[in-house]
Amino acid sequence: MGRGKFKGKPTGHRHFSTPEELRIHTLSLFLFYEEAEVEEEEEESEEEVEETEKRKGTQGLIEIENPNLAKQKNVKAKDVDMGKTTELSRREREEIEKQKAHERYMKLQEEGKTEQARKDLERLALIRQQRAEAAKKREEVKAARELKKVEAHK
Repeated sequence: MGRGKFKGKPTGHRHFSTPEELRIHTLSLFLFYEEAEVEEEEEESEEEVEETEKRKGTQGLIEIENPNLAKQKNVKAKDVDMGKTTELSRREREEIEKQKAHERYMKLQEEGKTEQARKDLERLALIRQQRAEAAKKREEVKAARELKKVEAHK
């Protein structure tokens, strides 16, 4: 069977305050806060007397409630030093160094001064020599065939 908007709890049903209970509650809260204010005033006067007493340990040294709380420094736009450069983080510095090292290596690679570039150039020279020999051999074979054809026609 439907229960309405709110689901009932197994411990009991919903309880609604009457207007009379609400008035009593607000009056009791009002009286409680008035008493608390009177007690705070009394405590403040007692604290003034206690401040003259000597504090034990580090209590006299630490007067900050939260030493980890750092106040933000507000800097106006006109006071900002634009000539001041910010330092790069370690990761940024390493990334820049890595890029520069790669550029230097590629430059040396193009000039043929690195070990890998020398090996590549040697391989290229060997391949060019082999291709030249193969082309020369093909020309010789082609010339030999033409001579046979000419002799066969005679």
